[in-house]
Amino acid sequence: MTVTTDLVATWRAPRAALRRHLARGQSEPFVFTLLLVFLILAFVGQWPVAARDAFLAKEASAAPRILARALAVLATIPLWYGLAALGHIVARAMGGQGSWYGARVALFWALATVSPLMLLQGLVGGMIGPGPGLWLVSAVVGVAFLWLWLTMLHEAERG
Repeated sequence: MTVTTDLVATWRAPRAALRRHLARGQSEPFVFTLLLVFLILAFVGQWPVAARDAFLAKEASAAPRILARALAVLATIPLWYGLAALGHIVARAMGGQGSWYGARVALFWALATVSPLMLLQGLVGGMIGPGPGLWLVSAVVGVAFLWLWLTMLHEAERG
């Protein structure tokens, strides 16, 4: 299944999508690729905001702001691994029987699935700027991510 088809299928049935990914067998390069897909799309989603900020500050180029955002996105890699571990620990305390790998797949696939919405969030932030529109889109992205992650984490921890 292609990534785009899989992303759409995940919105319809996140548990089934996670089961398909877990049935592939353990592959750390695959899991890291899911995280990279999210990080790349999150970074690209920041370009309009960086361009808007540079324009409003009357700077000649947005490149320094874009580079800063790239480094910031890369710096979050340990955070995502730590969040996956924390999710697994909390689930284990609540009776979960999954694996560390399943928790990583659940988090990273939830992030990859919500990343197209982050592109929309970046466009709204770059074109409209701060305000109720950006707040609404950000809230939708946050709720969608939490719903996907918790649903898939629950499935991964079923053992």
